[in-house]
Amino acid sequence: MGEIFISTNVVVYLLGEVVLALLLLVGLGVSIQLLLRWDFDAFTPAQFRLEQQAYLINTMALFIFGMKFLLLLYFAVSVDALAILVPGAMCGAGVITANGYGQPLLVIKLIILALLILWFYLNHYDMHSKDYHWFREKTMLFILIVGVILVEFWLDINYFSHIDTHQPVSCCSTLFGQLEGANPLPFGLNITTLLLLFYLLFIVTLMSFGWREYRVYLLSNGLFLYVAYYAVVYFFGTYIYQLPTHKCPFCMLQSDYYYVGYFIWFSLFMGSFLGINGAITTLWLGKPLSLRIRYGVMGLLSFFVLICTLYVVGYYGLNGVWL
Repeated sequence: MGEIFISTNVVVYLLGEVVLALLLLVGLGVSIQLLLRWDFDAFTPAQFRLEQQAYLINTMALFIFGMKFLLLLYFAVSVDALAILVPGAMCGAGVITANGYGQPLLVIKLIILALLILWFYLNHYDMHSKDYHWFREKTMLFILIVGVILVEFWLDINYFSHIDTHQPVSCCSTLFGQLEGANPLPFGLNITTLLLLFYLLFIVTLMSFGWREYRVYLLSNGLFLYVAYYAVVYFFGTYIYQLPTHKCPFCMLQSDYYYVGYFIWFSLFMGSFLGINGAITTLWLGKPLSLRIRYGVMGLLSFFVLICTLYVVGYYGLNGVWL
């Protein structure tokens, strides 16, 4: 455990999380007061002070949430760097599974990312309304996010403090390979069916989003996000590694593969979460999405599919065979 906490990456990451946690605790206390005392129709000195505090909290929240996006990327870098300290780990996959806190921590980080994007939407609409129409909803969501981030911080501490540098872990080939002939794909699918579903869901997702059929879009994008993860790990990733037996979502984050994993996972999750939360706020608040957001969502998802497909086509073009 001592070796983990003298890692520069881990120390910098945890210090960043500590600073943000302290700021969030301050913001949490002020936000609760704002929620209890807020009355926009009251033209009193107390209400004016609350509005000033709300603006300050809003600015602080934008900074904190922006830093959370950066710390998510740095977390991936930090975990991958620990692979040299953990026996058996070839990349971040083995390090994440070094104890029972790693995978829940990774899931909660993605949940926080989705909630942050939802807050950005609400904040945008609230700041452009004349009467801070969605102030209470935005503030309650902020309080929820603070609570989730504090849980994440608790998981951070437990995860790093319970990594045993003397206990071997499974490598990515063991974690994501086919053990004893078992099919790792969902619903008993094979690769061909998985790919057909991948491209079909992508087309339905783009069409429903473009035609503003947001209920259909929420279903199709949710399924696409789920299927896309397996498609990358068990098919497209093998072309990135140029090895049919190498199936891992983490190794592609390394310099050996030109860090392409960051572009792949960022475009998938950011495109999906921007679109899903945009659809939710549109159905909830009745506010149309701007063309910039619409093109951004479709551009990110299209970039994700394009870069995955180009690896397959490029390999076939150079070698004349499929993996």
